[in-house]
Amino acid sequence: MFSFVLPLLMGVPASGGEGGGASIVTSLIPFAAIIAIFYFLIIRPQNKKQKETQRMLEALKKGDKIVTIGGVHGTIQSVKDKTVIVRVDENVKMEFSRSAVSSIERAEKVEKEEKKESGDSAAESEDKKDSDAGE
Repeated sequence: MFSFVLPLLMGVPASGGEGGGASIVTSLIPFAAIIAIFYFLIIRPQNKKQKETQRMLEALKKGDKIVTIGGVHGTIQSVKDKTVIVRVDENVKMEFSRSAVSSIERAEKVEKEEKKESGDSAAESEDKKDSDAGE
């Protein structure tokens, strides 16, 4: 009885040992594909976003306009090790944990302006080339 049950529990085919290695490889291929899909679609992008957020939090400085995870908009008055003091209104200052900062408004606007300027300067340089060629 044990000679019949033991091979079934171990997953060995009943018709001898031939072909057993190929079936193991073919059964592992879908698992490897699933792991690769999870890595590239879920784990890797999340790690990138986490690193980007960490860099943003480390780069906080006085004068930055920020938005907190609660939706509070304000300007950083001072930066401490684990907290930031944010001026929300003329006489209102609030202290938040650094991790409560969701985004920096100023950096986003500066990036957009730089893209516009680089696009405008590229268009201007093309216009200069056209006018030089016409002369």
